[in-house]
Amino acid sequence: MKQEEMMIKSGIVHILDSAVGMPVLSDCEMDFGPDLSDFLKGHVERFSESDDKKICQFTSDSEVKEILQNCGEENFVETSQFLARNLYRILNENPAIPSADAVVLWLTRGEEDYLAFLKMDFKTSYTHITNPAEGGNSNEIILQKALLPSQGQRLSEAFLVRLSDMDLQLVEKRYEVNGEKCWYFSEKFLQCQAPMSQKAKLDVVTKAVEQVNRKYYGDEDTERRMEIKNVIYKELEEEGGLRVETVKEKVFADSPQMQADLDEKLEKYNMTGEVVAPKSEQTLRKFQKQHLLTDTGIEITIPMEEYENPDRVEFLTNPDGTISVLIKNVGKLSAK
Repeated sequence: MKQEEMMIKSGIVHILDSAVGMPVLSDCEMDFGPDLSDFLKGHVERFSESDDKKICQFTSDSEVKEILQNCGEENFVETSQFLARNLYRILNENPAIPSADAVVLWLTRGEEDYLAFLKMDFKTSYTHITNPAEGGNSNEIILQKALLPSQGQRLSEAFLVRLSDMDLQLVEKRYEVNGEKCWYFSEKFLQCQAPMSQKAKLDVVTKAVEQVNRKYYGDEDTERRMEIKNVIYKELEEEGGLRVETVKEKVFADSPQMQADLDEKLEKYNMTGEVVAPKSEQTLRKFQKQHLLTDTGIEITIPMEEYENPDRVEFLTNPDGTISVLIKNVGKLSAK
């Protein structure tokens, strides 16, 4: 959801600090100025437009789903307190989960109503404080342990639900709960089924391709690895997504066995027929350049649009087996 599309109608903040021993719940909604409104809408946009986002479904016995289905502007405060209280119970029992402020927002986009829940983990940093002293003011530097995430920082856990149909999207992070790492935010707090995000799916596919390639070609065939990256880049750039079947046929065109090995790896994730469609520029950035490192310590970065242009760059295999990289038609060099 883009920032300019949303309007905040109501908002409230609850303090979930495990050091206190109980949640500090607010009974009053916040007053919004333009700066605070932009700050919070920016965080909603950042996670809801991220490739880390998961599109989820509540389980049939989810208590949170039942509460949200009955949520209206008249009981918004009580709904937010229920959510904060439930999350605090999990947080307080599991010290690995960081303390936070829980900001709950009632949003609208067009005719639709949404509820957003932002878990804003505390940060520790230094700030100043002024104390009265005998000779005047005394300015000191103190350690503040309850600072909120900055405007540009991404939240580890948050959710956004469309109240008309319980369409749910979230971001989350694994933490240790009862001695075992899990997705507590979806599994224990919201009680919903959370499939992999687009970014996680892309990582699974690219790592599986790399593993199969390494099995047959080893780590020394740099040109082969560059070509694989180029195939993935072209699919993402030209098709807007990564169709697993297409990538398999292009990367391992001459080897049915390698294709079968890739299928076997992806079957574990039910991804053999998957289409992965990341949207974030940050997710795609690592595929936009070839990064090379020579055994002599020289680093070379080649934009993908130049990689296949023989008028710009050429890879030459010398008689002694060494490789030369020829960079052509350079009009100007600059040092960084």
